[in-house]
Amino acid sequence: MTAGLDLAPIGNCAVSALVDRQGAFVWCCAPRVDSDPIFCRLLAGEDAALGYWSIDVEGATQTRQAYVRNTAVLRTEITDQAGQVVEITDFAPRFRMYGRGYRPTALVRRIRPVVGAPRIAIRLRPARDWGAAPCPRTSGSNHIRYLGADVVMRLSTNAPVSHIVDERAFRLEEPLAFFLGSDEPFVGDVRATTEAMLSDTCAYWREWVRTLAVPLEWQEAVIRAAIALKLCVYEETGAIVAALTTSIPEAPSSGRNWDYRFCWLRDAYYVVQALNRISASDILENYLGYLRNIVDKANGGHIQPVYGVGYEPILKERIVRSLPGYQSMGPVRVGNQAHEHIQHDVYGQIVLSNVQAFFDERLLRPATIADFEALERVGERAFSLYDQPDAGIWELRTRAEVHTYSAVMCWAACDRLANAAEKLGQGARHREWSERANVIRSAIEEKAWRTDLGHFVSAFGGESLDASLLQMIETRFLAPDDPRHLATLAAIETRLRRGSNLLRYDGADDFGAPETAFNFCTFWYIEALHLAGRTDEARALFQEMLERRTHAGLLSEDISLDGETLWGNYPQTYSLVGLINCAVLLSRPWSSVR
Repeated sequence: MTAGLDLAPIGNCAVSALVDRQGAFVWCCAPRVDSDPIFCRLLAGEDAALGYWSIDVEGATQTRQAYVRNTAVLRTEITDQAGQVVEITDFAPRFRMYGRGYRPTALVRRIRPVVGAPRIAIRLRPARDWGAAPCPRTSGSNHIRYLGADVVMRLSTNAPVSHIVDERAFRLEEPLAFFLGSDEPFVGDVRATTEAMLSDTCAYWREWVRTLAVPLEWQEAVIRAAIALKLCVYEETGAIVAALTTSIPEAPSSGRNWDYRFCWLRDAYYVVQALNRISASDILENYLGYLRNIVDKANGGHIQPVYGVGYEPILKERIVRSLPGYQSMGPVRVGNQAHEHIQHDVYGQIVLSNVQAFFDERLLRPATIADFEALERVGERAFSLYDQPDAGIWELRTRAEVHTYSAVMCWAACDRLANAAEKLGQGARHREWSERANVIRSAIEEKAWRTDLGHFVSAFGGESLDASLLQMIETRFLAPDDPRHLATLAAIETRLRRGSNLLRYDGADDFGAPETAFNFCTFWYIEALHLAGRTDEARALFQEMLERRTHAGLLSEDISLDGETLWGNYPQTYSLVGLINCAVLLSRPWSSVR
């Protein structure tokens, strides 16, 4: 995979950072995932003078990096020419303290000599205003303050402060600890306290992983994907962002550079669906709280496809000129115009995310009749808009059609409301929503099915295909053995498959013809192959997808058609969802080894 995206995320559901193979922080936004980045070398270039935090080992010859098993704690081991070894341990604290969750806006680095006394230099160069300027700093006897655009950060350490301020090379003869957090005095001995934080954070992640119902096969891959999905949660509100980055292009120099640090209701639905399959219900419950706030504010009216992590409706898109972009492939975009889009599938995803709460007895807050009544207003919108043009799942900016995927999701909203009404003993409402679902079903079967072509099409009355038609099985609109689905699958294979990859669509859009494949669509295709009885093909293709992951076990949004280079924002929740779903579907059952 391309070295540029071979990055390892750390985080605690409040703050996150991306660490490169040499142990440098190259991306981190604070105090929120959508804030101004204090570390931005990912978009500034390897030679950038600002926006990173590196531990440079003189004469470094070899680097090894891996997560502590079943945690979000990262260890990097660097060996120099003399065989001396430095170990760097990076994490964001997360554990229970004083009866509540402790997840500060803070990053911890612990450095220790493993062999000998290597010479190192610490270069801590946070930036502000999207890399335009260094953060002004002041220092004390054991701390340094950095004035960022959105946050003031304080570094507390047992290392000589002047070593950091002057970036002085020195012999590493004892363990050093660094706590970069909010501008508050650090209480306690920084070395001993961060050591305890490390132990407690490891314990938290291991306990969380123990609750997961992982499949028999590919457990390590599923666990790593699940942890990464959790890192994409902004836990204070329950929002789930599509990715941790902005402006990694979907294809080289394509201009398809988008800011994904926001909560798309569609993406979040797929995340909670995948995590539900492995019993990570904590994220579902928190996200449902986020959704209730969105639905209440809409009051039965328009709901956007995407919101800020703090429920912000306006995510004004702009281009910043201070950063050249990933591999100098700008533009760098902040904000996302998608908040202005009309995307009717969102109403289905809201209902689909919520419906489990009417049936799941594990939840701390089961859904109530009041919740059902609020969801009915969402269903009313779905029923009134299912046959109206929108931007569709792929968010076309200059073209609107009645997209089949959007209509299917509106059908799913009505169908699942009927299920919830039945569970609540609301017979009349069950019949009403069932009838509405049938109305939408009839329209889809009449207007999205082309008898002359012999398959479903991506928009009512059109001729085009797109990969989202495979979701007609996932939503239970069609059965896997329905001849219409099998015919559509065959057409998709012919038109959209490129080697071991599947395109979203093959026609030109606002930026021209697609140049890369969308990883999530390939996972959809793998699922469809299995459900069509072609499991050997599905398993072989799934294994190929696993081999495309970064060393951190993760995927970005897109991949080159030769399968060699990852593109798009990273880590991408869609791609990790696909990995989990396919592993659960394809794995041998646990009963086979008992």
